[in-house]
Amino acid sequence: MSVIEKKLWPEFFEDYASGKRRFEVRIADFELKEGDVIVFREWDPRTRKYTGRSFKALVTRVEKQNSPTRFWSVEELEKHGIYVFSLEVIEKSQRKQRSDEQRI
Repeated sequence: MSVIEKKLWPEFFEDYASGKRRFEVRIADFELKEGDVIVFREWDPRTRKYTGRSFKALVTRVEKQNSPTRFWSVEELEKHGIYVFSLEVIEKSQRKQRSDEQRI
Protein backbone atom coordinates (compact mmCIF):
# COMPACT_ATOMS: atom_id res chain seq x y z
CA MET A 1 0.00 0.00 0.00
CA SER A 2 1.27 3.42 -0.98
CA VAL A 3 0.14 6.80 0.32
CA ILE A 4 -0.13 9.32 -2.49
CA GLU A 5 -0.77 13.05 -2.13
CA LYS A 6 -2.75 14.94 -4.77
CA LYS A 7 -4.23 18.41 -5.17
CA LEU A 8 -7.99 18.83 -5.49
CA TRP A 9 -9.69 22.05 -6.59
CA PRO A 10 -12.37 23.59 -4.31
CA GLU A 11 -15.26 22.92 -6.70
CA PHE A 12 -14.66 19.17 -6.38
CA PHE A 13 -13.48 18.97 -2.77
CA GLU A 14 -16.83 18.98 -0.94
CA ASP A 15 -18.47 16.33 -3.14
CA TYR A 16 -15.55 13.97 -2.51
CA ALA A 17 -15.18 14.73 1.19
CA SER A 18 -18.92 14.13 1.76
CA GLY A 19 -18.88 10.84 -0.20
CA LYS A 20 -21.28 12.15 -2.86
CA ARG A 21 -18.69 11.72 -5.60
CA ARG A 22 -16.83 8.40 -5.63
CA PHE A 23 -14.75 8.45 -8.78
CA GLU A 24 -11.82 10.43 -10.11
CA VAL A 25 -10.23 10.94 -13.50
CA ARG A 26 -6.51 11.67 -13.60
CA ILE A 27 -3.75 11.39 -16.11
CA ALA A 28 -1.81 8.23 -15.27
CA ASP A 29 1.50 9.98 -14.61
CA PHE A 30 1.95 8.22 -11.26
CA GLU A 31 1.75 4.64 -9.99
CA LEU A 32 -1.64 3.67 -8.56
CA LYS A 33 -3.13 0.36 -7.45
CA GLU A 34 -6.09 -0.94 -5.48
CA GLY A 35 -5.44 -0.59 -1.75
CA ASP A 36 -3.43 2.62 -2.07
CA VAL A 37 -4.49 5.65 -0.04
CA ILE A 38 -4.72 9.08 -1.60
CA VAL A 39 -4.50 12.18 0.55
CA PHE A 40 -6.39 14.90 -1.28
CA ARG A 41 -5.38 18.42 -0.25
CA GLU A 42 -7.64 21.25 -1.32
CA TRP A 43 -5.77 23.58 -3.69
CA ASP A 44 -7.09 26.96 -4.79
CA PRO A 45 -5.84 27.62 -8.34
CA ARG A 46 -6.70 31.33 -8.06
CA THR A 47 -4.45 31.92 -5.04
CA ARG A 48 -2.08 29.08 -5.97
CA LYS A 49 -2.14 27.94 -2.33
CA TYR A 50 -3.44 25.03 -0.26
CA THR A 51 -6.54 25.90 1.78
CA GLY A 52 -5.62 23.67 4.73
CA ARG A 53 -8.47 21.18 4.17
CA SER A 54 -7.72 17.56 3.27
CA PHE A 55 -9.12 14.04 3.43
CA LYS A 56 -7.86 10.50 2.85
CA ALA A 57 -9.48 8.07 0.44
CA LEU A 58 -8.92 4.36 -0.17
CA VAL A 59 -8.49 3.33 -3.80
CA THR A 60 -10.96 0.48 -4.37
CA ARG A 61 -10.74 0.13 -8.15
CA VAL A 62 -8.29 1.26 -10.82
CA GLU A 63 -8.85 1.06 -14.55
CA LYS A 64 -6.21 2.49 -16.83
CA GLN A 65 -6.92 3.32 -20.46
CA ASN A 66 -3.76 3.80 -22.47
CA SER A 67 -5.36 4.46 -25.81
CA PRO A 68 -8.82 6.02 -25.96
CA THR A 69 -8.25 6.41 -29.69
CA ARG A 70 -8.60 2.63 -29.88
CA PHE A 71 -12.33 3.20 -29.49
CA TRP A 72 -12.81 6.79 -30.75
CA SER A 73 -11.10 9.14 -33.14
CA VAL A 74 -9.26 12.21 -31.88
CA GLU A 75 -11.95 14.33 -33.52
CA GLU A 76 -14.73 12.51 -31.61
CA LEU A 77 -12.83 12.86 -28.34
CA GLU A 78 -12.26 16.57 -28.87
CA LYS A 79 -15.88 17.14 -29.89
CA HIS A 80 -17.62 15.08 -27.20
CA GLY A 81 -15.14 14.41 -24.37
CA ILE A 82 -15.29 11.25 -22.27
CA TYR A 83 -17.73 10.27 -19.54
CA VAL A 84 -16.34 8.52 -16.50
CA PHE A 85 -19.11 7.26 -14.29
CA SER A 86 -19.84 4.90 -11.46
CA LEU A 87 -22.80 2.54 -11.42
CA GLU A 88 -24.98 0.96 -8.79
CA VAL A 89 -27.01 -2.07 -9.85
CA ILE A 90 -30.68 -1.45 -9.00
CA GLU A 91 -32.20 -4.53 -10.61
CA LYS A 92 -30.75 -7.85 -11.66
CA SER A 93 -32.16 -10.79 -13.56
CA GLN A 94 -31.49 -14.19 -12.04
CA ARG A 95 -30.96 -16.01 -15.31
CA LYS A 96 -30.74 -15.24 -18.97
CA GLN A 97 -33.74 -16.48 -20.92
CA ARG A 98 -32.84 -18.43 -24.03
CA SER A 99 -34.53 -17.27 -27.20
CA ASP A 100 -35.82 -20.81 -27.89
CA GLU A 101 -37.57 -21.18 -24.53
CA GLN A 102 -41.33 -21.23 -24.62
CA ARG A 103 -43.08 -18.69 -22.48
CA ILE A 104 -45.87 -19.97 -20.28
